[in-house]
Amino acid sequence: MITFLSRLFIGKRPNTSDPSVRRAYGILCGAVGIGLNLFLSLGKFLAGLISGSVSVTADAFNNMLDAASSVVTLVGFRLSGQKPDSDHPFGHGRIEYISGFLVSILTLVTMVELAKSSLEKIRNPQAPNFSPQVLGFLALSILVKCYMCLYNRQLGKRLDSTAMRAASVDSLSDALATAVVLAAALISRFTGLCVDGWCGLAVCLFIGYAGYGAAKDAVSPLLGQAPDREFVQRVHELVLSHEGILGLHDLIVHNYGPGNVLISLHAEVPSDGDLMTLHDLIDHIEHQLQEELHCQAVIHMDPVRVGDAETERLRALAAQCLSETDASLTMHDFRIASCHEGTRLLFDVAAPYGCPLSDRELTEQIERRIRSKDPLLQTVINIDRQG
Repeated sequence: MITFLSRLFIGKRPNTSDPSVRRAYGILCGAVGIGLNLFLSLGKFLAGLISGSVSVTADAFNNMLDAASSVVTLVGFRLSGQKPDSDHPFGHGRIEYISGFLVSILTLVTMVELAKSSLEKIRNPQAPNFSPQVLGFLALSILVKCYMCLYNRQLGKRLDSTAMRAASVDSLSDALATAVVLAAALISRFTGLCVDGWCGLAVCLFIGYAGYGAAKDAVSPLLGQAPDREFVQRVHELVLSHEGILGLHDLIVHNYGPGNVLISLHAEVPSDGDLMTLHDLIDHIEHQLQEELHCQAVIHMDPVRVGDAETERLRALAAQCLSETDASLTMHDFRIASCHEGTRLLFDVAAPYGCPLSDRELTEQIERRIRSKDPLLQTVINIDRQG
């Protein structure tokens, strides 16, 4: 159905990097989700009244909350597609993350309401009366929810949408919740045992776990999560593919929402190269990053002395001392300068967050090792923590 509707209402369907296409898909999926959830909610509410089952009635309110979640998703995509303005120069893309978080909160609210109904059913068990029509509608509801999970997951992956992935998890939890309700109904119908409340409580645990995971996924980009490894690798490959770039470091990725990424990095260039030529090269790389990876790039040039025997000797000495301190340490921005005491080594040390040594301990150990090899060497070390 989504494929058919997208052919009718969305142009340029394959170009999912286009913000207008993303927004159109988000609005379409939100509208379909609202319609399907309202249909299921109304049907289950009537089924709950007919059968007298509190679990079916609670599931009806669950679907009503899902309809509200679809409204949140729809509004989120609508607002996130707004153009940048003076108050938000980097756009409104992060609204999509916020909408995904709200969807997960609604999932947790559903869990609490279902838990209350389930506990009440356990304290006061009453055997419901399930007709074949009620059982058939519950089975249909499971199929509808599985379909919603499938298209939200596929489009969430294609559009890299946190909100759609959260909606997919929510739909899967709803399908399992209804499956447990259906199982309880079948057990009650054929054995007379009233396990309605216990089954509802088991579903609450799963819904809570799924809601927590979805909330975590939505909050992480808002807090500033580490960039995708594949994206980082593509940036390295593109920048280093140009002759004249000796290396890169201090790559920082700022995510302002899907399709709105700003990066900054330091590119190492030969210190004896022509300044204007290198500047044109850096401009070209920035434009290439924007065209191929759809990100705005700011590149700082770091001049590196090449072909100087003394610089290379001292660089190798410093690298050896880093390796002896911790094999995970790397070095960049290495340069030397003359001073009254002898020679000063200036460089940055990239240390992983998992390194147990503090910045001060790392600096002291590296300095101690360097001076043990040459007492006349002075150091200026900056510790750069990286993921």
